[in-house]
Amino acid sequence: MTTTSTESLPDRTAPDGPAVVVRDLHQHYGDFEAVKGISFEIRPGELFALLGTNGAGKTTTIETLEGFRRPSSGTLRVFGTDPYGQPAALRGRTGAVLQGNGLMEDLTVRESLVLAHDLVSDPRDADELLELVALTDKARIPVRQLSGGQKRRLILAQALVARPEVLYLDEPTTGMDPEARHTTWRIISELKRQGVAVLLTTHYLEEAERLADRLAIMHRGEIRVEGTLEDVLASWGDRVTFRVPEEVGTDDLPEPSGAEAAVRTRDGRLWATYTVGGADVESRAHRVVSELVAWAAERGVVLRNLQVRGASLEDVFLQVAGATGLAEQ
Repeated sequence: MTTTSTESLPDRTAPDGPAVVVRDLHQHYGDFEAVKGISFEIRPGELFALLGTNGAGKTTTIETLEGFRRPSSGTLRVFGTDPYGQPAALRGRTGAVLQGNGLMEDLTVRESLVLAHDLVSDPRDADELLELVALTDKARIPVRQLSGGQKRRLILAQALVARPEVLYLDEPTTGMDPEARHTTWRIISELKRQGVAVLLTTHYLEEAERLADRLAIMHRGEIRVEGTLEDVLASWGDRVTFRVPEEVGTDDLPEPSGAEAAVRTRDGRLWATYTVGGADVESRAHRVVSELVAWAAERGVVLRNLQVRGASLEDVFLQVAGATGLAEQ
């Protein structure tokens, strides 16, 4: 994917206050409660990443903000307006890249943009958008001939036709190759700079780490963790990790005080991770390492690939999703 320029996208002056407000949102499907009282705000120029496993409630939240669903309870406001039913006050001010593509497969790529172009009052130029998402060379081919990643780029271009001030991105880079993904990240970063408020869902944790000003991790319809990336990681302590010696069973691993243990399989081998939290994390982590080294010396084994590091977003995500436990394999 060719690197493109975003200089042609217009700057905008951000209004005061949050662009998106969600307060105690509940969403039911019959007896099943998909979203259980979540709250967050997004300010102009801010990207809020909503992470979670499949079924956590992320897409339901975006569909409700888009106005496709009435909340079971709670309050949603986009620029002070209830989005349900997509009222005229919000048309053209919001855009979305949703998981379903909604593309007309028999149209050409350029015709797809021209069609969207004709539906808004102040559209962005179609050729400019094709250049922005690096699809100029595909302009005359039918949409059905595009790859999955190219279709995602076309959907992004359609979402930008109306110059939205709020942009919902539900797994926007699925199917893209690494070069296309990085170019899309640059486009999103430029939109943020111009004052667009962005709600992002993604399974690419690196995407959230690169783009998010704040993030939340949902699990079973609830927000379990929220804050800046720095604050989230700082609150989850340090990790002491090593490859479990082949002659040692998981039941024989030590249990240092003040540390939570987990074992995971990676590359066909068992790895032990001890999470150290609370006050004075550094000295506590040092004590845990000392106990582990003493234990290994007593048994005559080597702790290969021994590391001490801060928590990663993946660590936090897996713990929130419940993918931990000493016996996990």
